[in-house]
Amino acid sequence: MSISPYGAMRSHGAGTLRTDHVGETVTVAGWVDTRRDHGGVAFLDLRDRSGIVQVVADPEASEALEAAHRVRPEWVLKVTGTVRARPDGMINDKLDTGEVEVAATSIEVLSEAQTPPFPVEDGIEVSEELRLHHRYVDLRRPRMASNLRVRSQVVSIIRRVMDRNGFVDVETPQLTRPTPEGARDFLVPSRLQPGESYALPQSPQIFKQLLMVAGIERYYQIARCFRDENLRADRQPEFTQLDVELSFGDEEDVYGIMEELFAEIWREILDVELPLPFPRLTFEESMRRFGTDKPDLRFGMELADLGAVFADTEVGVFKGALEGGGSVIAVALPGGGELTRREFDEWTEWAKRRGAKGLAWGVVEPGPDGADAPTLRSPLTKFMSDAEVAGVITAADAQVGDAIFFGAGPTRFVRGLMGALRVALAGDRGLIPDALAEARWEFVWITEPPMFDPAEESDDPTAATSEGWVPNHHPFTSPAPEFIDDFEQRPGEATTRAYDIVLNGTELASGSVRIHDADLQRRVFRFLGISDEVAQERFGFLLRGLGYGTPPHCGIAPGLDRVVMLLVGADSIREVIAFPKTQTGACPLAGAPAPYDEDALTELGLRLAPTPAKG
Repeated sequence: MSISPYGAMRSHGAGTLRTDHVGETVTVAGWVDTRRDHGGVAFLDLRDRSGIVQVVADPEASEALEAAHRVRPEWVLKVTGTVRARPDGMINDKLDTGEVEVAATSIEVLSEAQTPPFPVEDGIEVSEELRLHHRYVDLRRPRMASNLRVRSQVVSIIRRVMDRNGFVDVETPQLTRPTPEGARDFLVPSRLQPGESYALPQSPQIFKQLLMVAGIERYYQIARCFRDENLRADRQPEFTQLDVELSFGDEEDVYGIMEELFAEIWREILDVELPLPFPRLTFEESMRRFGTDKPDLRFGMELADLGAVFADTEVGVFKGALEGGGSVIAVALPGGGELTRREFDEWTEWAKRRGAKGLAWGVVEPGPDGADAPTLRSPLTKFMSDAEVAGVITAADAQVGDAIFFGAGPTRFVRGLMGALRVALAGDRGLIPDALAEARWEFVWITEPPMFDPAEESDDPTAATSEGWVPNHHPFTSPAPEFIDDFEQRPGEATTRAYDIVLNGTELASGSVRIHDADLQRRVFRFLGISDEVAQERFGFLLRGLGYGTPPHCGIAPGLDRVVMLLVGADSIREVIAFPKTQTGACPLAGAPAPYDEDALTELGLRLAPTPAKG
């Protein structure tokens, strides 16, 4: 027995009808997209997941016409009728079904609908709060429905590629022990063990390492993860990642599999052939050239280190920064000489809001009297030598008509500032190519990041620290071979065998070669201020496992939400998640989070602390 892909109530999808079906009797069902009543004839656009088809009810089918007169948008109908070619001059080139229509012989109302809170069409500005409150209506809009279909396609491709490479899909626990990994846990109180709780997993990190101990060798999972941290456009408290781990391999294995996967996704979804292999940058090179470990390579404007140019300078702010061990960094803006003084001042204020004391600037102009060498018009020029002016223009690779912006201060800070300025300037001036429109997909691997970061520069003040250091990645990441024996003595120099994959300035995945030796893992814990006793309490099951014959292993975890967001050109991962949370972590649809019932709290052995007074 064959089963219709459209359900027992339908013979065809609304969007599947073509001229080949002319003369056939069909049954379609879906939502009324629009209704046009022309006196004796009614026209309905009927929408389902396959598309839209025009339905015509005329006096020859009086009952169908009577039903068509009373239906309204978003009512759910079942229509039976004959497919016929549209009259000359009535073809709709905007619809795949635009050459045909269904002449209704019967129209059955399956469900009436209230007037939607907003139009079910793209291009209508609607507040996100209202959209999420009525998400079931929002998801009917063509763009949102398409986003979810793309997400489904991506998951299908992932499974195919991972299966082809011998990976085994294994589920790991959703209720586990609280084990901080650099972000806050969501806790789940236990009714059967009052006073104790589970944690929802921030990632399956420890369990997938134990699967390598268990001999699975190649594991993957479309994993749900949970992190109670501050939100932004590309973060949610619950999110989905492709979790991957493999034994007896190294970085090259991970690079090869991920490049194969992304190439197949981009080929099937966008019909784009990605050039392989992806380029690679070390963390240090990326920070030096772009001021970030998430560089957008769709445009130039690389940072220029002016330390050599101003080595003997008398410009006070530059001299002070260099003598204090910091840096002077410049970035050139093509055509920036068109900026007004007010606009330069606005960029200076932009820098101050990010913690800078100021921002210097200059405009490259032709040399005087027709001289070949260009000069620099800047409030700082009177303090700079001719050699310094020439050096700045050369180092910044600036041309006549360009603007040059300067930042000075501690190296890490000023690199980050100027890297952010690079992107902001390019965005403001329209210099960043549109990825979808221009097929600009600039993937890059970022390798050899530092093992530790200074605690005062960490985004997570709750991370474990020792002598002012926190892990750059996570504490299960293997040091680079040259630092295994003495990373404790050189924490500011030590690098790791970690790697990120970045696309157009967005981090898609983070991974590393793991520590597979229990003694080395304990040393890392000790350096981070986690005593052997605390390590045993928090991570004892991992440490025990590492002592039972652990193969070298490595892994990676691409964020599914971010991948789909970029594929469809969305500005936020909320646009590719069926039921997301707002930026405050709330769900307007379900009204979550919500107060706990007092009886439920009592049964869990809990009571709420008083809410802090505001103001």
